[in-house]
Amino acid sequence: MASLRLFSASPRAVLEGLGCWTLRPASPRLFSLCCVDCAKHQESPGKKMLSEKKLKRHFVDHRRVLVRGGRGGDGVTCFHSEPRKEFGGPDGGDGGSGGAVILRADRQVKSLSSVLSRYQGLDGENGGRKNCFGRSGGPLHIRVPVGTLVKEGSEVLADLSHPGDEYIAALGGAGGKGNRFFLANDNRAPTTCTPGQPGQERVLFLELKTVAHAGMVGFPNAGKSSLLRAISNAKPAVASYPFTTLNPHVGVVHYEDHQQITVADIPGLIRGAHQNRGLGFAFLRHIERCPFLLFVVDLSVLEPWTQVDDLKQELEKYAEGLSRRPHAIVANKIDLPQARARLPQLRARLGQGAIALSAATGENLEELLLRLKELHNGHVAKGLELGHRPLRS
Repeated sequence: MASLRLFSASPRAVLEGLGCWTLRPASPRLFSLCCVDCAKHQESPGKKMLSEKKLKRHFVDHRRVLVRGGRGGDGVTCFHSEPRKEFGGPDGGDGGSGGAVILRADRQVKSLSSVLSRYQGLDGENGGRKNCFGRSGGPLHIRVPVGTLVKEGSEVLADLSHPGDEYIAALGGAGGKGNRFFLANDNRAPTTCTPGQPGQERVLFLELKTVAHAGMVGFPNAGKSSLLRAISNAKPAVASYPFTTLNPHVGVVHYEDHQQITVADIPGLIRGAHQNRGLGFAFLRHIERCPFLLFVVDLSVLEPWTQVDDLKQELEKYAEGLSRRPHAIVANKIDLPQARARLPQLRARLGQGAIALSAATGENLEELLLRLKELHNGHVAKGLELGHRPLRS
């Protein structure tokens, strides 16, 4: 009678009292099972999770990541048992090693937004009977953008500056030994086995520095984004107000001889950027990778030649020697009447090498492309003399 009364209650109440499973009716099917614990942790109907597409819109250039290698499998203690073989001896196998966590530079990844804050490697399997070793955990690869620095505290551990570069972020734990491992002449029936070791655990800091041949440096609203759109297929946002560009954009300039030069549009700097005013460090770190620079000057403002001195001062205070790299001065907005009137004064102060052009109308873009190619060829020749591998596009 007790059992009849028990099952006369509602199925939901009965199963909630017995365990962690509940019965939920499904529309076309009879029933579907789900876990009560999972249902408790489900998001409320009003809260929507960010889709992967929306998540990729956010540019992230630094990330704190906790990585932990997989745990090794345990060794086992067992003895061979077979008819007419009374003393078969120990046959406990070793456990498999835990999987490592590996960072890999991938050209298809443009930001650290897809990198999670925690990663756990795959655990190794336990050993088995008949000297069967457990399977080792496979490596866990984390795709990061090209140009990612791996730091632990203030120490730089790896520089993933080329596609395919890898760094083992956390090693997996060693597998435990079965009792077969401890077989010896003085111990013919060992009962000892060891557990698997935990994986390596580390807290790493990932920092992205844009990898490009040339970096365009200038104050806000100088026309850097318009210039990048004019010389490449990149499509950064362009508007008539400052700070339109909030994240670095990289475009590829193609030449007739199949040569490719990458140009990075760095967000506009402000005075005091070397003191981390605004987002100074977040912008300046992307210039360190560029072997040569393009100083973009707004020719329509009063005394535009002072912009070059201010930009060089900010770069030099951030990193010594950064302002002395090979560069070209680009005087933009030559299509405006007041800008064309200031061009002779600009060249009198900065030299005749200043390139006057208009990113809006395309005037004199050929001179910039030729100068860009000269800077790139000089960088490649210098690298070959020093025996360095040239930066790949």
